[in-house]
Amino acid sequence: MKRTGILNRPLSDAIASMGHTDSLVICDAGLPIPRETRRIDLALRKGIPAFEDVLRSTLEELEVERAVLAEEIREKSPELHHAILSILDDIPVSYITHEQFKAETVDAKAIVRSGEARPFANIILYSGVVF
Repeated sequence: MKRTGILNRPLSDAIASMGHTDSLVICDAGLPIPRETRRIDLALRKGIPAFEDVLRSTLEELEVERAVLAEEIREKSPELHHAILSILDDIPVSYITHEQFKAETVDAKAIVRSGEARPFANIILYSGVVF
């Protein structure tokens, strides 16, 4: 049995399989997930698990070189936006429209669905390298 880190097998496997520039999406409970994209559904109840918890846990195991958010998060969920920037620390962040964001998810290695119910609680993480 694993002693530390992410215990969810599909999420742990997805992170372990990431290569440089591969993308992983962490989303709220409402983001449409393309049929052809691997879905890792962690949602249990509204708000469980929280988006921030999934993001923090993922960042403990995945080397991330950049992140993308929907520009609408700044206006629709400013507190969450601030929390995300704080969690990301010095990881560069760019913004695209929510419609562009949904189109970008098709290429993701996997989409991790949280139980989050706040608007625009979605992020694309692009894998970096550790050397």
